[in-house]
Amino acid sequence: MSRVPGWLGRIGAGLTELGERLDERRAEVELESRGPADGADGLDGAAPLDAPGTHAKTPGPSGTPDGPASDADASALPVQRPSEEQTPALAYAPQPHRPDPALAVPWGVRVAAEASWRLLILAGTVWVLMRVISAVQLVVLAFVAALLITALLQPTVARLTRHRVPRGLATALTAILGFVIMGLIGWFVVWQVQENIDNLSNQIQDGIDELRKWLLKGPFHVTDKQINKIAKNLREAIGANTDQITSAGLQGVTVIVEALTGILLTMFSTLFLLYDGKRIWEWSLKLVPAAARTGVAGAGPRAWRTLTAYVRGTVIVAMIDAIFIGLGLYILKVPMAVPLAVFIFLGAFIPLVGAVISGALAVVVALVTQGVFVCVMTLVVVLAVQQIEGHILQPFILGRAVRVHPLAVVLSVAAGGMIAGIGGAVVAVPLVAVTNTVVVYLRSYAGEAGLRHTPEPRGATAVDASPAHRPTS
Repeated sequence: MSRVPGWLGRIGAGLTELGERLDERRAEVELESRGPADGADGLDGAAPLDAPGTHAKTPGPSGTPDGPASDADASALPVQRPSEEQTPALAYAPQPHRPDPALAVPWGVRVAAEASWRLLILAGTVWVLMRVISAVQLVVLAFVAALLITALLQPTVARLTRHRVPRGLATALTAILGFVIMGLIGWFVVWQVQENIDNLSNQIQDGIDELRKWLLKGPFHVTDKQINKIAKNLREAIGANTDQITSAGLQGVTVIVEALTGILLTMFSTLFLLYDGKRIWEWSLKLVPAAARTGVAGAGPRAWRTLTAYVRGTVIVAMIDAIFIGLGLYILKVPMAVPLAVFIFLGAFIPLVGAVISGALAVVVALVTQGVFVCVMTLVVVLAVQQIEGHILQPFILGRAVRVHPLAVVLSVAAGGMIAGIGGAVVAVPLVAVTNTVVVYLRSYAGEAGLRHTPEPRGATAVDASPAHRPTS
């Protein structure tokens, strides 16, 4: 009987040991049921408990926890395996890695998409702006003309104010003098045309008769029948379009009213810009967002200097063209040499196109009034002056500050003419020159601001910023 308590004690110890092993096995099954994301190895990179060559740490015979268990004891223990209901197959299946959809798109496609939607927004903004300008075209052209006149007259106001003349008086004197000079030029042109219109019509009729005789006897072998047919076609065309010509004449009244309105708007705008231009610019800066205000404030004076240089240079070049071509026409005894010179002066404000049209008009007048020889000599004079102007005067007077590529000049003049007619063609080139100055300055300003405010990342190397390390799909 004395052995019974010892036997019962050994049974209790065995049951306790069996319960501990069951708890360890349950923990092992739970670890395996977490899936391959936790790794094929055991916890913290250790080998699985049932892997070959490893043995579970079990209490030794003396009751120490790290004693190795015997093979008999390990085989005698029941092993609990998870059932299919407890551990579904998806728990053990490897889950596929799905990248971010944005990273799956190729780099070039992503860049093209980012640029495309921004370009669409810009195109929509430009379209809306063009629609607004078309709706208030007269006001816009009057204001732009006032800017050009102000750029021409503002140095005079600044010079008078430096001599202690009150700004209001300096503005009034400069504006009155400028508008009086422009009015006198216009009046002189109209007066010359009215004085010579009768004589010119007779000379044109005589020139047409001489041109007809030259065509009949010249190298082109034109017959009298062909000339009469051309004249008949012209008369028929004029008769068929009589209604359109009449309606154009009626619309001319509306054009005259709009022109007078535009002149008044230009005069008032010029006065206010000359007198209060600085405060108007400071008020305009308040409409710009604060983050971009510093850059725009620096671009404004540079744009104004570009516009002033363009207007001054264009006026000087136009005066030289008008004086020398006018002298040539006067020497060749072409009728209305002075009005044609004024027309050449005004045409110089439309680069390339204006010079061609004004020169062609002078050549045609010389042809129909003085004959073929005078016409050829007039053409020589016009081409010589324009070549000197294009290759010497413009680069020397205008300089590099307002130099625009000829292709940009042609495209801008064509676009301005289609949008706003003659006025659009006049303001197209200075607008392109000013825009180029502003864009170049803002680009350099943004680069300098980025270098000032962007700290160099710690530990960054030249390899990290190279294009080869950009994100790829």
